[in-house]
Amino acid sequence: MAWDEWERAKEAAATGPGGMQLNAGGPADAVSPDLVVHQDDLGAVGHEAFVLHSELKKRADIAGAGTDKNGAGSTMQAAATLKGHNLGLGSELATTVEVWTSQVKHVLQACAHISNHLDFTKKLHARDDVKIAAEISSRTGPVPVSALNDYFR
Repeated sequence: MAWDEWERAKEAAATGPGGMQLNAGGPADAVSPDLVVHQDDLGAVGHEAFVLHSELKKRADIAGAGTDKNGAGSTMQAAATLKGHNLGLGSELATTVEVWTSQVKHVLQACAHISNHLDFTKKLHARDDVKIAAEISSRTGPVPVSALNDYFR
């Protein structure tokens, strides 16, 4: 992305419709907050991370594809055959499979972490919402800021 393109994108995000402004102040902002996360949004992102994890696990395993009786995948079998014929490509192919497998494991771990974290966050915030609503509904009069600040610690 070129620098001028980046600057245009930042300007569009700041001034365009739905542009995010934090702590903008004023009565209109109190009625329509601009930074809101809905429970359904968290669940949808968590679900997509789970789906990505499942599909990636099935489709990206080149080390295990076409395994033989010794557990070596077809790509590693090809690497061994090439090495057996004294071709340098064999060791390079084996290294490629090892690096690919390592990278896929990292992405799988990240997807699992995102999915689990968002599921946990969704449940935690739902529980907090119920607790806050119960405490606020039992009060008479305005809620002091000090009481609201307790929820941000």
